[in-house]
Amino acid sequence: MNNPPNILVVDDEPINVKLLQRKLEKEGMGVDVVFDGEAALKKIAKRRPDLILLDIMMPGLDGIEVCKRLKSEEKTQTIPVIFITAKTSKEGKIAGLSAGATDYITKPIDLDETIARIKTQLQIQEIHRQNLDLQARLNDARQSAAIGAITQGIAHNLNNLLGVVVGYLDLIENCSDDPKMVKRSSGLMNKAVKRIVNIVQQLSLFATKNKVQLTLMPVGQLLNNSISRFSAENNIISIIKLTNPDPEININANAEAFENILGLFLMNAWESYPQGYTKERKIEVRSKIIQRHGGKHLQIKVSDHGEGIDPKIADHIFEPFITSKTSVGRGMGLTIARHSIRSLGGDITIEKNPRGGTIVIFNHPL
Repeated sequence: MNNPPNILVVDDEPINVKLLQRKLEKEGMGVDVVFDGEAALKKIAKRRPDLILLDIMMPGLDGIEVCKRLKSEEKTQTIPVIFITAKTSKEGKIAGLSAGATDYITKPIDLDETIARIKTQLQIQEIHRQNLDLQARLNDARQSAAIGAITQGIAHNLNNLLGVVVGYLDLIENCSDDPKMVKRSSGLMNKAVKRIVNIVQQLSLFATKNKVQLTLMPVGQLLNNSISRFSAENNIISIIKLTNPDPEININANAEAFENILGLFLMNAWESYPQGYTKERKIEVRSKIIQRHGGKHLQIKVSDHGEGIDPKIADHIFEPFITSKTSVGRGMGLTIARHSIRSLGGDITIEKNPRGGTIVIFNHPL
């Protein structure tokens, strides 16, 4: 630490306060002293100490209550508290540590031991601060890398798609006397334009920091609507096996985002089968309620029996513009989907289907 640490001593016995103050100042530490719990809270509100030496037994607001209040506030919950106590019983020590103290010293006070314990806690705090700083820098580095990957991917995909559009425009111009060629080229050009629009829409969703508006909706209705929309928009006639949870279960969801995400999973499942596949493309959608991270989630599993994930991209499947498809304008779907779900407190994982193919697991908080 560049500046001398500031220690707050809270004790109703003046002799203890004086001894601790002199010893701490000799060690080059700054010291503030108060004699009761209420004064301690007022002092901390004005000047945040680096560490608190806190007597447990004090008239009025005792040390346990002071510590609990400090740990309940975001601004003060990380300040290390060392209890000063005359209680040597196991129960007394556990009570202090349970209140949020990081350590304790017993009366009569051994000054050298106290200094050693204070220095240990200050070192732990410094390591914690350095760790947080390192994490922040790593997150910045990851974000910069992600932005670079997205930017590069955008440029590559948009250039390719614009090239496709220009190519079909040339074909239309050169084959204006062939209605079938004009119609075919117009259709393919329209698909390329739609993919350009889709990339822009996905990036707009990825860039926004505002959460989508949520509405309480029945789970069964959301799943059925998603499957119907997927089939209608892609002109896919297929029997998708759906296993619903309790039809009375509702979740706070955004129907548009939910249908887009589930539609993406269904499309990936559909396209997992090889080109020219003539048998029925089996796709299963199973849902159930699970306990996850201290709360209830709706878990949806989309299973297929296709070719599975290419091992070359398996470890990077959620990165921007990573795809096994050869057509341009693909590869942002899973990136956007995970971003959207995580903003709602959920997540996506992908695993191999033991019976062949892939299982996408989508957890959405209730």
